Amino acid sequence: MSGFSPAFERLGAAHAAIAAQQQEALADFLPAAGWNADLAAGTYTQGDITLRVVLLGSFAEENRSWLWGWANPQFGPEHPGVAHPRELGARLAIPELTTPELDLTWYDGPARNGGDLIAMATTGLLGAPGTIPGRYEGGMAYFAIQDAAAPIARWDAFAAPRVITSGLNLFPADHRLTVARFFSHHRLPYRETETTITATLPGGASCTAEFDEKDRFTSLSTDMSAH
Repeated sequence: MSGFSPAFERLGAAHAAIAAQQQEALADFLPAAGWNADLAAGTYTQGDITLRVVLLGSFAEENRSWLWGWANPQFGPEHPGVAHPRELGARLAIPELTTPELDLTWYDGPARNGGDLIAMATTGLLGAPGTIPGRYEGGMAYFAIQDAAAPIARWDAFAAPRVITSGLNLFPADHRLTVARFFSHHRLPYRETETTITATLPGGASCTAEFDEKDRFTSLSTDMSAH
């Protein structure tokens, strides 16, 4: 059972498939190399690639907790190198975004740790093109990208079923919301019925997501003959 609030679960569901696709694009973009971050300069470097970033937060392995960058005494809320989701969190009544440190000992799911979930949902809310995890001794730091040089994943009918399923494995709260937001993110007009969401693709083809009687995603199919 999730230890997140319903509001955070809904936030995660809205961005789950989008974030899953972006993380795949980032994994292909960043080289397999060591990393370093300079938060005073607002940069993250991995191999020969440097991107502008802000620190989102960090996951401590010892006590399995999340600490927001703005709550970290090393930096503080006025540091220019940290992200500031608190105002949005207060406006949207999402308690996880306004609580300095979060207990994630309850999480025992498919992600590497609960910090992955917080990073995915929050970077989506901030409109960042993904998050970069950086391992350090004792935990994982998460950096939200603020750079136009980062790759932007495009619509891919072949990859869509996989990334939707990947997102739903992490945030299963609202399958319809996940699919609808994924179509919307790719600027695909769609229509809903009781059992489907059908998007119109460029050129007139259609893509249909099907749901069971409990509104759980079951399949995605593309009809290239539709006009």
